[in-house]
Amino acid sequence: MGENEGTDVEAFWKSKIKEFKWIFIIVVVAVICIIIGIFLVLIWFINTSTIGGHGTWHIGDWTLNYVVGFMILLCLWELLWVGVPTALFFGVGGYLWWRRLPDEIKQDFKTREKKGKPHKKEKYGGSGGGGVFILIAYCIYHAVMGTYNAPFGWYSYTYWLYSFFYLIAWMVIVLGGPVIIILIIVYFVKWRKK
Repeated sequence: MGENEGTDVEAFWKSKIKEFKWIFIIVVVAVICIIIGIFLVLIWFINTSTIGGHGTWHIGDWTLNYVVGFMILLCLWELLWVGVPTALFFGVGGYLWWRRLPDEIKQDFKTREKKGKPHKKEKYGGSGGGGVFILIAYCIYHAVMGTYNAPFGWYSYTYWLYSFFYLIAWMVIVLGGPVIIILIIVYFVKWRKK
């Protein structure tokens, strides 16, 4: 049944792509332009940002503070020059396209969406924000140690690497300790009775 359902969905979307081939071509061209725009903004920001000396700094000149600031500013510029226009293009374009569709095609999409609802419970992989959490914890660790504004070249690479290992160890101790205590309490209160 699952395989038959998959071919049904595939056939549905193939027919819709054939039916709306110009819309599909416009979307593909727009996605290609978005990817090119992302890289152009990245190159522009690297060459014009004062953080990084307009692209002339060496790795040893960077600090953790500069890396975090560079990433935040890059995300904001990408959002301004690529994200907002993309949202406007697809939002307004999608709304105008949907408004011009005949009612029977709209109903076909709506019934297809209702059929697919139970499959939304499938779990998809993702970081869940773990990388951002570790970056924030790493910055806090170096702020406490007093090396947040120290250039990377002042210390050996092993210092930066071992500080990451120390951070992970502290996170395991600080976060793992309460989890173990809670599991022991739950074991004696609930699971042992069963």
